[in-house]
Amino acid sequence: MGKIAEKTEGSRLIMEKTKKTGNGLKAAKLTDTNLLLIITIVVFIVMYAGAMIFLQKGFLKPQTFFNILNANAALIITSCGMSIVMITGGIDISVGGVVALVSMSCAVYLDYQGGNLFMSLLLALGIGLAFGAVQGALVAYLDIQPFIVSLAGMFFARGMTTIVHTAPFNVANEAFVALKGTRINVPGLGTVNKLGNYVNAYVEIGVLVALVTVVVLFCVLKWTKLGRSFYAVGGNRQSALMLGINVKRTRFLSHLICGLMAGIGGYVYFLHVGSGSASHASGMEMNAIASSIIGGTLLTGGVGNIFGTFVGVLSLSTIQNIVSSIGLDQAWWTGITVAAMLCVFLIIQSVILARKH
Repeated sequence: MGKIAEKTEGSRLIMEKTKKTGNGLKAAKLTDTNLLLIITIVVFIVMYAGAMIFLQKGFLKPQTFFNILNANAALIITSCGMSIVMITGGIDISVGGVVALVSMSCAVYLDYQGGNLFMSLLLALGIGLAFGAVQGALVAYLDIQPFIVSLAGMFFARGMTTIVHTAPFNVANEAFVALKGTRINVPGLGTVNKLGNYVNAYVEIGVLVALVTVVVLFCVLKWTKLGRSFYAVGGNRQSALMLGINVKRTRFLSHLICGLMAGIGGYVYFLHVGSGSASHASGMEMNAIASSIIGGTLLTGGVGNIFGTFVGVLSLSTIQNIVSSIGLDQAWWTGITVAAMLCVFLIIQSVILARKH
């Protein structure tokens, strides 16, 4: 079995991750995943440092960074789920629709059905798991293309959002409003305003959920058998089968996790906006894919890092803020900048992969 593993890309990836040196430590080797992660982190640091030096305009305030986290907590969570699917060689473009459906369903449940926060959270998780389970089954066990399946899921989620409620509205549920307004102060990083008053830096609850999600999924990918299976299936399905990995179940679980992350991300998004609308999370699936690519996840599968995805979300938001700060407020400038950034990272990925041949 060891000889077969050495002859295939997926098997080689597993062996690199599990190979030990004589003293029991992992063999030191700069893998593609780590190299792409380093590049992503360096690019983000250079961008943000450049904004602090040349633009200033609030970038020097710690709260500006925390606001990026507050505004993108839901995107961080959904992007992590997207990365899991992309590592296995798949894709899920339904996550934005699922987030919108979760937000609208929870809003209607709380305001029109007299619901409570705990049950609304279960509703969000249930919706996400349902989408993940159905799409995962179609992809893994019926071998239907992930793009087609998730495209149908996106249309279905958007349509269901309008059926649940047509007009946008703000949620007035007292318990929800109190939870939405909860702020967690970050000691020592506040600023003094123009009136001379000290204002604490803060993050929303959703940021903590996002950070916990990043840590948990990072640990799953790095130190669990399931995480190694994701990489193996994305690297080479045939070699993964030879190693005894249940490829179908692994692909199913990747979509299930992605659906769960969309459900959690939808509730975090709901906590941030405090309303239900059919137009919510428009384009979030594309931002999630872009963040994963910027973070070093390959569309072909087998390579990716959850922490890189986290930095990818920060990089995407930072470049958008930079474009806005220099006076280019039109939406197309943001789109052009993001497209250019994606092209740069895709070229970097191609160069890194080409060095093997």
